[in-house]
Amino acid sequence: MNIISKDKLLDLSGKTAIVTGGSVGIGYGICYRLAEAGANVVVTSRNLEEVNKAVEELKQKSFKVTGVKTDISIEVEVKNLVLETVKFFGSVDILVNNAGIFPFVPLSQLTSEVFDKVISTNLRGVFLTTKYVGEQMIKQGKGGKIVNITSIDAIHPSMVGLAHYDASKHGVWGFTKNVALELAPHKIWVNAVAPGGVMTHGVAVAQAQGKPVTVERNPEPPKMEIAMGRMGVPDDIGKVVLFLASDMASYMTGSQIVVDGGYLLK
Repeated sequence: MNIISKDKLLDLSGKTAIVTGGSVGIGYGICYRLAEAGANVVVTSRNLEEVNKAVEELKQKSFKVTGVKTDISIEVEVKNLVLETVKFFGSVDILVNNAGIFPFVPLSQLTSEVFDKVISTNLRGVFLTTKYVGEQMIKQGKGGKIVNITSIDAIHPSMVGLAHYDASKHGVWGFTKNVALELAPHKIWVNAVAPGGVMTHGVAVAQAQGKPVTVERNPEPPKMEIAMGRMGVPDDIGKVVLFLASDMASYMTGSQIVVDGGYLLK
C-alpha cells in the first residue's frame, strides 16, 4: 500500500483550483487556504472589481493566483473560464462551487423572476461548471476533486422565506451524489460542504442595513441555537474544503460534511 507522508497530505503544489464566488467571504477563505497549500488558484465572480481586489491581496502573500470575471449561470462564460484557466495554468485539478445567492422572500411575495435567478445561479451554475470542468479533468486523465458548497438548508430548512434557496441547495446535494457516481471511474471525487452560520462582510452589511438574512448567514442568532456558542468564520469552511481537495480525503466521494458549530443539533 502506498502511504503518503503526512508532510505531503495537504500539499497541493502543481495543482490548479477554480473557486467560484471566490472574491469575498467564504469563497475568499477557500481561495486563501488552497493557495497557502501550494495550489494555483483562479478566483471568479461576476464583480470584476472584487475579483481584482482579491487577486491583488492574495498575490501580496506570494500566492499563485489569477482572476476571471465569470457569471456561472451563463454557459459561454463558464466555457471561457475553463479555457482561460488552462491557458494560464495548464490544467484544472480542483473545482470549488461556492457561488450562491440567498434573497429572503416569503412564498407569498416570491416572483418567478427571483425564483429563476436563485436556481440559475445556485443550481444551474453548479451544473455548468461541473460539466465543463469535469470534461477538462477527464481529458487530462489524472483525476480531480470537485467540492460543492451546499448549506445546512440542504438538510433541514432554517427559516420561512427561503423556499427557493432551499430548493436550490437540495438540488446541489442531489446533483453532487449522482455526479459522484458518474465521475468516479475517472478518479474524480465529488463531495459537498454544508455551512451553517458564517460571519462575512456581506452579512454584517446586510444586518446593519436592517435586511433579513438567512440563519446560515445571520451574524446574531441566539447563542443557544449554536452548540459551540459562536458564528463560524470563512476559514472554518476553507479548512474543510482544503481537506476534501487534498489527499486527506482520498477515499471519499458523494459525501457531505456539515460545518455548522452544532446548529442542527437543536
